[in-house]
This record gives sequence, structure tokens and C-alpha cells, in this order.
Amino acid sequence: MINYSIDSDGIATLEWDLPGRSQNVLNDQSMAAFAEAAQKALADNAVSGIVVASAKADFIAGGDLEMLLRVTDAEPFFAGIMNWHRLLRAMEATGKPVAAALNGNTLGGGLELALACHYRVASDNPKARFGFPEVTLGLLPGAGGTQRTPRLIGIQPSLLLLTEGKRIKAAEAQKLGLLHAVVPAGSEREAARAWVLEAAAKNAVAGRDGKPGKTLQPWDQKGFKVPGGGVMTPAGMQTFMAGNAMLREKTQGNYPAPKHILSCVFEGMQTDIDTGLKIEARYFVNLVRSAEAKNMIRSLFFGMQEANKLANRPQDVPTQKYAKIGMLGAGMMGAGIAHSAASAGIEVVLLDGTQEGAEKGKAWSRSLLEKNVARGRMKPEAAAAVLSRIKPTTDYKDFAGCELIIEAVFEDRALKAEVTQKTEAVLAPNAIFASNTSTLPITGLAEASARPANFIGLHFFSPADRMPLVEIIMGKKTSPETLARSMDFVKAIGKTPIVVNDSRGFYTSRVFGTYVSEGMALLQEGVLPSLIDNAGRIAGMPVGPLALADEVSIDLVHKIARQTKADLGDKYIERAADKVAALMVEKLGRLGKKCGHGFYEYPEDAKKHLWPGLAEHFPVKAQQPGLEEVIERLILIQSVETARCMEENVVLRPQDADVGAILGWGYPPFRGGPIGQIHTMGLRKFVAACDRLAEQHGERFRPSQWLNEKLARGEHFYPV
Repeated sequence: MINYSIDSDGIATLEWDLPGRSQNVLNDQSMAAFAEAAQKALADNAVSGIVVASAKADFIAGGDLEMLLRVTDAEPFFAGIMNWHRLLRAMEATGKPVAAALNGNTLGGGLELALACHYRVASDNPKARFGFPEVTLGLLPGAGGTQRTPRLIGIQPSLLLLTEGKRIKAAEAQKLGLLHAVVPAGSEREAARAWVLEAAAKNAVAGRDGKPGKTLQPWDQKGFKVPGGGVMTPAGMQTFMAGNAMLREKTQGNYPAPKHILSCVFEGMQTDIDTGLKIEARYFVNLVRSAEAKNMIRSLFFGMQEANKLANRPQDVPTQKYAKIGMLGAGMMGAGIAHSAASAGIEVVLLDGTQEGAEKGKAWSRSLLEKNVARGRMKPEAAAAVLSRIKPTTDYKDFAGCELIIEAVFEDRALKAEVTQKTEAVLAPNAIFASNTSTLPITGLAEASARPANFIGLHFFSPADRMPLVEIIMGKKTSPETLARSMDFVKAIGKTPIVVNDSRGFYTSRVFGTYVSEGMALLQEGVLPSLIDNAGRIAGMPVGPLALADEVSIDLVHKIARQTKADLGDKYIERAADKVAALMVEKLGRLGKKCGHGFYEYPEDAKKHLWPGLAEHFPVKAQQPGLEEVIERLILIQSVETARCMEENVVLRPQDADVGAILGWGYPPFRGGPIGQIHTMGLRKFVAACDRLAEQHGERFRPSQWLNEKLARGEHFYPV
């Protein structure tokens, strides 16, 4: 686990090599092994200095999240953290020079270990990143990062790193002062060893007068001052005043991690480092045990990791490599998908009804590439290569040789059937035909196909070049081979897939719609529009439900409701949102943001604002509900519908439901996802809350018999 060796010059090398893992991580076993090796080297008089290195491609990726997810008992965990702090302080203060040779990614606890070394030298590895990503998972750097970083580079620059979770390159890390040197790849160990030899020699010379020299950290030296000033300086106070205000605006108080980071730095930087480390440990233990961190680790790390690794891909199907695909429709969605595929090195035939329309789709990709070149993110020749892979056309014959076709034409069954048949006439027998529809059932669309086994749904989200999720929809006749090969494509273009079974609205559109619909129901009941949308944002959603209805367009909401009613007939249950959308579209002609008038007004020379005329058509009642009551309705309705999707086998796994919600429509990560919200509340409390809401506001909140039976059996969606 830790390879220990001493060379002829008395330099000990402590090499991390965690067995059975592709990366080194800090866990109980690896930390204990390193502590034993470090204490051995520090106590050995024959050892004059230490080099800490890695046998793997990266240095250390951070803490073991599986271990952190299991933590429930505060006292033993706090004791373990403090033992680690004492070890790192011993490395810093005993006087022997310690250098870190950083060959690759050095993140989280790995960077914190490196900061406890007196000298840090990194490989000039273009893939290597340095930083503290803990905040993105609801945590803070708990191995000294909040105390050593500001003492090393100053309070303000350290807070930017700690609260944003940025991962920076070696050159930037050196410029900030996190690294002492960046050397050619493969020479970092030799550079670290050379520095240790020189420092050890200086200590030996200093020791000739009877006072042995010591290598110390800046904060252990007499007269140390915080770079840029301490907490109580004008610059320090300004930083914390502005930081708290910005943090509140950004997080709405829903994410304790960045707040705790500010507290760690504010409190710790007014004490000595040993007291500061104890302060940090207490905040860290608090976060590790919090529901927010558990939710974010489970969904944003493990759930996302499973999805990106295609954990549920049918295993007996060879991996598909894509060279050429076809894109049916060159509108915003089609152009965005084409851009993503071309950027991944895949040739794209971009077909539209007119050559002008197809060229316009390619031009949109050109504009994105030109922006990247102008911002220095891309070289001109690389941009030209991406653009050369997109071929605009109106001729279906150009689809010959495509392994996959993605259809993104208007949501019209007849049109989709027509383009499906024209396309299949020129495709190879094993080619896949995918529809990007967001609402029309895939099984029904596949009826127009001569090979429904090769027909599947690939639901991208707008803007398709930036949104990370793709919802893969299995029709009743879609084959496992088609599913596997479709998952390969999603991975090839750098997106995250979730797999769902066919249903009206599938999973994401169906549940996302309940948020918008509940906002409209509240409006019809006479709740203040400002309260509705502010509640949505305070709950953690990116925007309020009324603003979101404007974004997606109210007439689309109205159109989907009418189509669903026509398809279901007497089985259709009318919602409050149907009446609100009908009034807004048919009587008032307010279609949403695209026409400048919806629930909001969108003046050209001012910020958007709620339409004052709403009060005339939706009178505000005298007695308004509390903020928490509105939040409860907006959030729990999404969980109720997600549970129904699981009951109906639309979504098969809670992880897929939660990842899909977070990536698809911006569900608040601190809640873990709609199923994560149920898990956090506890199933018994959730069912009781929904029964109460059903009595007060309607049967749409009523938990199903399936949920009640799950409760009776003592089952959970996730391990407790």
C-alpha cells in the first residue's frame, strides 16, 4: 500500500500504491499505512529527508467517498481526523525536509497532504489538475486545506479555490503559490529528491554549532504573516462581508459546505494552526454526517459514475465505435446534437427540408467554434476540423453508411413517420434510428419503422451542445443490442445516459411538468406569483415554475395537454395547469418568453418582470400560504410523480431517477433527487405529508398503494 525505501543518501521515499484501485485515495487502511511509514522515517536517524510519491498515474484523488458515505458516529470519526492532523503536523515540525513529487491529478485530500510537505514539485502533465473539489459534493477539505491554503496564498485567493471547487492546471497552481516548481514529465521525483538533499545539507551545516537546522513551514517560522493580510485587516473584512452576501445569493442557504468553509477560514485564521485544524475537523465531521453531503455524494458521484460507466449496459453486445451518423432536422436541437457529435470526432450528415436550413444548422456550429477560438479555448485548425465533419444536405441518399440516425423534426407523428421511412430506405440493416421526441411515445413512433427492434428514443435537452443528460427510451420492441449501441454513442459524445421505458412524457418531461403544473395550480388558487417563483428558487430550483413555463413556452404546455387529452379520451384527468395555459394562450395570446409576453414581461430595455395583469385574471386571495408550504408542494409533487414512474417501471433504479432529475431539469442536488428527497425525509414521513397534501389540495399528491406497501414492508429506496 505504501512502498518504503531508503537510498544511499538517506532519502526515504514513501510511494502510494493502493491495491485494487486505479487511483490512490485516503481511507482508513491507506492513511494508517502512510502514518506507519511516515513515523518510521521521521524516527529513523539515518533518514535525512523524505519524498512522498505515487506509483499510479495520478498522485492522490482525494478521500474515499465510500468510507465517508458510511460515517454516522461523530466521535470516532473526529478522533481519526485529529490523528491524521497530528501526523501531518509532525511531518511539518520535526525538522526533516519533506517534498511531494506530484506526477498527475492531486485533488482534495491528496493536495492537502502535499501542502503539509515543505516542497511541492509537479509534473508538466497537461491532464493533471490540482484543487479542492469537496464543495461540489457537499463537503469541505478536512485534512488541513482550509487552514494551510490561506496561510500559503492568502485568504481571498484561497476562498475562491475552496468554495468553487475549481480544478486548475500545474502552471496556474504554481503561479498561485500552491506549487514550488513544475518540471518535465517523469523528472518530478528527481527534482523533489534534489531539493530534499539540498535542504538536508543546509540542516547539517546549521547543526555544526550544536543547534541542528530545521526545515519548517512558513507558518511555523517566527514572524509569519498571512499573505495579503489577516481576517481583521480591511482587506480581510471586506472579503468576508462580500463573500457571505454572494454566497447567500447563490445558494439560498441550502448548501452548508461553502458556509462552513467561510467559517473555517474566518475562525481558524485568527488562531494558531493547530487550533485552526481542530476547528476545521469539527466543521468537517458535521458536513460528512449531513443529509446534504450524503445526498450529493450518492447522486453526483456514485450515481453519475455508474451512469457514465454504462453500468447497466447489456454486457453481451460488442462496443460500437461510431464514424458517421445522420441528423434529421437542422434546428437548434439538431444543430446542437450535430455539434456534439462532430466535436467528438464523428462525421455528421445534417439534413433539413431546405439547403438553406441545413447550412444554417452548420453555421450555428461555426459560431460556437469561432467563440471558442476567440477565447483561446481552441486552436483554429481544431475548430476547422470539427466544422469539416458536418455535411449539410437535403438528400436522404447522403445517409448511406451512417451507423445511427437521430430524428429531431417537429413533434408531428405524420411528419416523423414520413422521415423515418425515407431514411430507412437508404440505411444498412443494422443501423439505428433514434427519435429525439420529448413527449410522443417511442412505441407508437416505431410503428412507422420496418425494423422496430432498431428503433429507440434519444431525448437530448436544450441546448444540446451543453446539457449533459441524454434520456434513452426503450420502445416495446427495442432490442438490447440497440440499447447497448445507443449507450455507446451517448458515452462517445461525452454525455451522461439514463435508461427508461416507454411512457407518455417518458420520465424527465413527465416529472418536470409537475413542477410547472403545480406552479400554475398555485397561481389559479390565488397565491402571489412572486411568492410562487421565489419559493421555487429558494427551494433550490434554477428558476421559478412560472418563469420556467415562459422559458419552455406556455403554448407548448397547452399543446401537450390537448394532445394528451385527445389520446387518452375519458381517461384523461384535467389539471389546473390546463385551464391556466388555455387562458394564457387562447384568450390572452401570452405564449411565453419567445414572444415577449407570458407570465412575465420581457422589455427590450429593462429586466423581465411579472405581468401586472395576472392579478386581473388570477385574483390574489387575502390569506397567503407560508413560504415553506409552497416549497413543500413544489418539491414533493416531483417526488410523488417519480415514485409513480418507478411503480410503473418507467424508471427502474432510484439512481437513474435522481441523476436524470439533477442533470435534466436542475433538480436541487442537495436534496439528492426526487427519490433522494423521499430517502432524506424517510418513507413514513413522506407518505404522511403526501396524504395531508392530498386532503388539502387534491388527489395528485396521494401516495400509491405501492408506496404504502413498501412502507409496510420496511423497505427503503437506498441503504440506510
